[in-house]
Amino acid sequence: MSDGAAGGSGQVILAGVPLGNPGDASARLRSALATAPVIAAEDTRRMRRLCSDLDITPTGRVVSFFDANETSRVPLLLDALAAGEDVLVVTDAGMPSVSDPGYRLVVAAVAAGYPVTALPGPSAVTTALALSGLPCDRFCFEGFLPRRAGERAKVLDGLAREPRTLVFFEAPHRLAESLAALAAAFGPERAGAVCRELSKTYEEVKRDNLGALAEWAAGDVRGEITVVVAGFVAGAEASSVDLAAAVALRESAGMPRKEAIAEVAQSLGVPKRAVFDAVVAAKSAPPA
Repeated sequence: MSDGAAGGSGQVILAGVPLGNPGDASARLRSALATAPVIAAEDTRRMRRLCSDLDITPTGRVVSFFDANETSRVPLLLDALAAGEDVLVVTDAGMPSVSDPGYRLVVAAVAAGYPVTALPGPSAVTTALALSGLPCDRFCFEGFLPRRAGERAKVLDGLAREPRTLVFFEAPHRLAESLAALAAAFGPERAGAVCRELSKTYEEVKRDNLGALAEWAAGDVRGEITVVVAGFVAGAEASSVDLAAAVALRESAGMPRKEAIAEVAQSLGVPKRAVFDAVVAAKSAPPA
C-alpha cells in the first residue's frame, strides 16, 4: 500500500475483484485486501468469503458500501482519507463504479483533492464482449435497462440505430422480458449473445438472434447475466417476416397495433407502409 498523498492524505483504490473464480485475483489485490487500512465493501460477507478463499486475513477496518448507503458513507470515507488512510473499494464482482458503488466516492475524492487509483482486474463487460463473437472494435455499455416497459422501450428505440456493439447487464428473472423488448425494438433477427456465470463452474454463452434468445430465456435461466447485442448496420433492411415479428412482440406486450407499427417503423428506419404491409402479409400467410 502507499504511504498516502502529499500532506499525509490517503488515496482511493478501486479494485477489480474476481467475477466468480477466486483464482483470478491478482497479487496486487491479495496484498491490498490484507493491508488496506480501510476496505469499503459492497457486501462485507462476500468480501470476507473472498478473503477466506484467498487465505487472507484483512487487518484494516471493513465498512459496508452499497447502493443504499453509498451517499451517506462518503463523508466517513473522506475523513479516513484526511487522516492519511487509504480506502480500498471492492464490489461483489468486477470493477467498482461500473454499475456498482464507487462513482460517488470518486467524484467526492477528486473534488477534495485526494488521489484516486485502480487495481485493474476482471470486468464482466469486456469478458462478455470478447466471448460474444460480435464486433469488439467499438462498443458501448448501457448497464441495466429500465424495469418499466414504457421507459425500457423508449431507451431501446433510441439505441435501435446505434452502430456500435451494445453491452447490458440484466437480472435473470427479467432476462426473457428484456430480450423480447430488444427483439421488438431492434428486430428479432439482430444477433446477440447471453453470457451467464462468467468464469464460474457453469459458465455458458448462448449465441443466436434476439428472437431465438428471447424464446430460450423463457425457461429457467439463472446466475449473473451479461447481454451483448450487435450494432445497427446501415443499409441492412429487415425482412417482411422480421417487421411482422417485431410488431407482434409489441402487441403481445399490450401495445395497440397502430402504435406498434409506428414504433417499429421509427426504430428500424423503414416506412410505416412497409411495416403495415408486412403485418398484413403475415396475417394472410398460410400456417407453416
